Amino acid sequence: MSKRTKIIIVASIVVLAAMSRLVDHPYNFTPIAAMALFAGCYLRTKWGILLPLAAMLASDYFIGFYDWQVMAAVYASFALVFTLGWLLRKYKNWHNIILASLVSSVMFFVVTNLAVWAFFNWYAHTREGLIYCFTLALPFFRNTLAGDLSYTVLFFGAYESILLFADKKVIKNKIAHDQRNL
Repeated sequence: MSKRTKIIIVASIVVLAAMSRLVDHPYNFTPIAAMALFAGCYLRTKWGILLPLAAMLASDYFIGFYDWQVMAAVYASFALVFTLGWLLRKYKNWHNIILASLVSSVMFFVVTNLAVWAFFNWYAHTREGLIYCFTLALPFFRNTLAGDLSYTVLFFGAYESILLFADKKVIKNKIAHDQRNL
């Protein structure tokens, strides 16, 4: 399979992931962190970071923008997840992919809830207020974790299955070609 074909497949998965934000889904059960992790692992740095963030921005245009400080925290957390995916490419196996997905869920939870606590007056700006903010966000974390793990397995599994299928097809065609030439 050519490098260009691989890039098209990865880019298609990323765009489809961003578009899926536009369909009805449980709160925080989205493919965005998995998309950033996946893009970080399989795309070059420039496109890998730009494509997920541009896809997020495009889908936010349709969903609606929100408070800029929290939005900046959301985008920053996905940039961190991309970086985690970029680091993952050297150590890519199923254990590390699942671990990276779990870490990305925790990073998103911490960064975004810290931003909500810091930039809004919903919670006291004390240690107790921070704990209360994080406690009230736990039900959303459950969906974040489930979505990140589900979509990570789907994206990485689909891509690796496509590569495996393509490699088997190439090998099969090569054997058939070699047998004809005997």
